[in-house]
Amino acid sequence: MQEWASQLCENRQFGSKMTDSKYFTTTKKGEIFELKAELNSDKKEKKKEAVKKVIASMTVGKDVSALFPDVVNCMQTDNLELKKLVYLYLMNYAKSQPDMAIMAVNTFVKDCEDPNPLIRALAVRTMGCIRVDKITEYLCEPLRKCLKDEDPYVRKTAAVCVAKLHDINAQLVEDQGFLDTLKDLISDSNPMVVANAVAALSEIAESHPNSNLLDLNPQTINKLLTALNECTEWGQIFILDCLANYTPRDDRESQSICERVTPRLSHANSAVVLSAVKVLMKFMEMLPKDLDYYGTLLKKLAPPLVTLLSAEPELQYVALRNINLIVQRRPEILKHEMKVFFVKYNDPIYVKLEKLDIMIRLASQANIAQVLAELKEYATEVDVDFVRKAVRAIGRCAIKVEQSAERCVSTLLDLIQTKVNYVVQEAIVVIKDIFRKYPNKYESVIATLCENLDSLDEPEARAAMIWIVGEYAERIDNADELLESFLEGFHDESTQVQLQLLTAIVKLFLKKPTETQELVQQVLSLATQDSDNPDLRDRGYIYWRLLSTDPVAAKEVVLAEKPLISEETDLIEPTLLEELICHIGTLASVYHKPPSAFVEGSRGVQHKRLPGSAGSGESVESPDTGSAAGVSDAPPAVIPSQGDLLGDLLNLDLTPPATTGPPPPATSGMQLGAMDLLGGGLDSLLGGDLGGSSAMGAGFGAPPAAPAASFSAPVSGGLDDLFDLGGGVGMPMGTYSPPKTVWLPAMKGKGLEISGTFARRAGVIQMEMTLTNKAMSVMTDFAIQFNRNSFGLAPAGPLQVLTPLSPNQSIEVTLPLNTVGPVMKMDPLNNLQVAVKNNIDVFYFSCQYPISMLFVEDGKMERQVFLATWKDISNDNEAQFQIKDCHLSSDAASNKLQGSNIFTIAKRTVDGQDMLYQSTKLSNGIWVLAELRVQTGNPTFTVSLAQQTVWSNHCSDCAANY
Repeated sequence: MQEWASQLCENRQFGSKMTDSKYFTTTKKGEIFELKAELNSDKKEKKKEAVKKVIASMTVGKDVSALFPDVVNCMQTDNLELKKLVYLYLMNYAKSQPDMAIMAVNTFVKDCEDPNPLIRALAVRTMGCIRVDKITEYLCEPLRKCLKDEDPYVRKTAAVCVAKLHDINAQLVEDQGFLDTLKDLISDSNPMVVANAVAALSEIAESHPNSNLLDLNPQTINKLLTALNECTEWGQIFILDCLANYTPRDDRESQSICERVTPRLSHANSAVVLSAVKVLMKFMEMLPKDLDYYGTLLKKLAPPLVTLLSAEPELQYVALRNINLIVQRRPEILKHEMKVFFVKYNDPIYVKLEKLDIMIRLASQANIAQVLAELKEYATEVDVDFVRKAVRAIGRCAIKVEQSAERCVSTLLDLIQTKVNYVVQEAIVVIKDIFRKYPNKYESVIATLCENLDSLDEPEARAAMIWIVGEYAERIDNADELLESFLEGFHDESTQVQLQLLTAIVKLFLKKPTETQELVQQVLSLATQDSDNPDLRDRGYIYWRLLSTDPVAAKEVVLAEKPLISEETDLIEPTLLEELICHIGTLASVYHKPPSAFVEGSRGVQHKRLPGSAGSGESVESPDTGSAAGVSDAPPAVIPSQGDLLGDLLNLDLTPPATTGPPPPATSGMQLGAMDLLGGGLDSLLGGDLGGSSAMGAGFGAPPAAPAASFSAPVSGGLDDLFDLGGGVGMPMGTYSPPKTVWLPAMKGKGLEISGTFARRAGVIQMEMTLTNKAMSVMTDFAIQFNRNSFGLAPAGPLQVLTPLSPNQSIEVTLPLNTVGPVMKMDPLNNLQVAVKNNIDVFYFSCQYPISMLFVEDGKMERQVFLATWKDISNDNEAQFQIKDCHLSSDAASNKLQGSNIFTIAKRTVDGQDMLYQSTKLSNGIWVLAELRVQTGNPTFTVSLAQQTVWSNHCSDCAANY
C-alpha cells in the first residue's frame, strides 16, 4: 500500500491541472471491452487515459486482471507517468497472473539500463515489489548492476530491493552475494545510500538473529556517524537504531559516540529525537557516574524530552510513555522538570493519566509540597476517572515520601470532608495503604473514616473500611456493631468484601473473644454452609479449624505482623525495563511490553539488554518487599571469606548417630536442617543410605525431631546417582543431571507448571525447565530473576520463550547461568529463590541445586601442592565417615567422580585397601581435599574430608557436602 500511495502521489505531479476524480465515477457496463480497445489505441494520450481508468477501477476494488496483456503492452513507452501507472498495475496483479508477468521481464531488464536514473530506480523498485518466484531469478543481474550504479538514487533504491528480495528468497540473495554488496554500501560516499544499506541489513538481521550481518566495529561506526549528519531524517533514524545495537569497547568510545549523537537531540522530527535518546540511554550505562561528561549529558537529555510535550496530544502520549520508562531508569534526568508534567485543562484524559503517573515517579522531598497542591486541585475536577487517579496519587506520594505522609493524610481528610462520594471512597482505599506503610502512626483518623461508613457503596472501598475496622478493632469501641452492619447483607456483597469481612470478624474475635463469639459463629456459618464461592468456603473452614483446634496458633496466623508495603510495586521489572529502554521510540515503548508480546509469531524478535547489566544484577523482590518469596527482612549475611564459607558448607544440623534400634525410615521430603548441597549427601554420592544407622560410625545420624521446614518434592542428585548404585546400568561419563521435579505446581502458578533440574554441560551451569500451560489462556512475556544466593548464581541471559505458550502445551527451556551475581548466605546454602513472570502474574518458588554443578573443571590440584596442603591440616580439621553398600571398584569410583569434576590426584594400596586422594574446587575458588578408602570386596567406603580453616562443631556431618 505504501508503494501505491507513493507512486500515486508522484503520478499527480505529471497529470493535467484538471482533477482525476472523474476516473472514479464511471459505472458503465461493458467497460472492460472499451478499456481493452483504448489500451490498444495508437494514440498515446488515449492509451494513457485508458491506463488511468484501469488504475482507478483497480483502486476501488474492481477486477481488471483480464486486461493484463493489454496493460503490459503499454510498458514500451518513454512517458514516465504512463510507465509508473503500468508498473503500479503490475505490482498488484503479478501474483495472480505469474505466467503473464514474465512477459514484462524484458522491459524491466531494459529499463534497468535506461539513461534516466529515475526509470532505472523505478524498474528495480517495481521488480522488488513483485513477489513472484518466477521473476526473482531474472531480477538478479539488473539488481547487481543497480547496486553499483553511478547514480546514488539508483543505489539507495537497489539497497532496499535486496531486503525485499531476501524476504522472498533468502537463499538466492546469499548465493548471489548481495549481502556482501550491501555491506560494501555502508562505506558509500552518499549518506542516503549508507542509510538505506543499514536499513536493509537491519531488516534482514531481524529475521535472522544469528546471521551477524551487521558486524559493527569502530571503523563501521565511524562511517555511520559521518553519514548521520548529512542524510534525511528517516535515514538518521535507521542509522541511530543501528548504533543502538552496538556495544562500545570502553567508556571512552562510548563517550565519543554520545558526543557525536547529542546534536540529534535538537532535531525537529520527534522520531529522530527518541532514537537519539535511545542511543544515549544505552551508552550512558558504560560511563562512570563521577565523569563530568556524565552530568553534562544528563542535563542535555532533559530539554528535548520537555520539547516533545509541546506537540499535539497523540505525540505527547507517545513521548510520555517513553519518558515513563526513562524516569524509571534515570529519574535524575527530569527531576527539575516537574512543572512540565502538570496537567492542563484541555489535555485529553490519556495524556492526563500519563502525566499523573510521571509526577508520582518524580515526587521527592524537595518538590512534594508543589505536587500535593496540584493533586489536591485535580481532585476537584469534573472528570471522575481522573479525580480517582489523583486521590490515589496522593496516597502513593505518602507511601513514597515518608516526610510528606502527615501532609498527605491531612490532604486526604480535607477531601473526605467534601463528602463527594467517589472522592471519599478513593480516599479510604489509599488511607488503608498508608496504615499498612506506617502502622500505629495515623490511627487517629479512624473516627473520621467511620463517620462515612454509610456512604460506601463500591466493593474496594467497603473492603478497605472493613480491613481498617478489623485491624484496629481494639481501638474502636463499637467495632462489633460496625462489622455486624455489613453482615446483614452478606450474600449481596462482592467476593472481595465477603473475604475481607470474614477475616475482620475473626480478628475481632481473637482480640475480644468474650464479646463476639456469636458474631464469629454467624460469619463462619455464612461462609461455609450458605456460600457457593469455593475461596470463601475454604477460608471459612481454615479459620473454623484453627479456632477450634488451636486458638493460639490462630492468633499467630491471623494477627501476624504484616510486612510494610512499598510504593514501587508498579515499577516495571528490571530485566523488562532494560529491554524496553533498548526499544525507545518503537511500539514496545508505548505498550510497555517487549516486541515478542505483540509481534505475531515473534518472528525475528531479539531480546535486548543494556550493556554491563547482563546476568541479572539485582535481586528478586516480591511486590511486598520479599514476603512472597520468603526473603527475610534481616540484613543479608554476606559471606566474608572462603574459610567461613567452608565452615558453613560443613555445618549441618544433624543429630549424633543412633546407637540402638533400627535405622529410621527415609522421609519423602528434604528437611532444612538436614539439607545438603548435593541434594542427596555424600552417602548417596558414594552409595550409602540416608538413614544413618549405627554401622555408619561417625557418619549420618537420625533427622532432627522438629525440622524447621520441609519441601514437598524429594530432592535427589547426589553421588548416589553419579555412581548409579540403584539402577544397575552404567551411565555415560559426564556431570550427572538429576531428574526433573516440579518446582511450581499449576495450582500455585495460576495454571503455569514449572518442572526442572540443573546440569553442567561444557563448563556451563544450565537450568533446564519444562513450562506447561494448564490454564485456559495463552501465556506470553516470560522473564526470570533470582534472589541473592550463597554462590552468586544468576541468569546469563533472558529466559528465551520465543513463542506464546498455548493451553495444554509444554515447551523445554534451557537457561544458562553464571556465578557473578550478588551473594547472600541462604539456608540451606544451596537454596535458590526464583521469580518467574508472564502476562498473567509474577510467581515465586524455591528450588535446590546440586553443589556438584559448582565443581569447576580446573579442580585438579598439583600433587606436590596437594601433599603439602594435606600435611599442614591438623587432625582436628578432618572429618571421617563411612558409606555403605557401594559395589564399585576404586577405579570405577574414581572415573565416576571425575565425571563430576572430583579429581583423583594419587592412589596407593596399603594392606589390600585402595586409598584415593582427591581434590575439587567450587566456582568461588574454595578447595576441598578428600581421601577415599576402598577395601576390595567390602561395599563400605571410608571418606575423609579436609580443609585448612577451623571446622565447625558439626564437622561429623560434612558427608552431605562432599
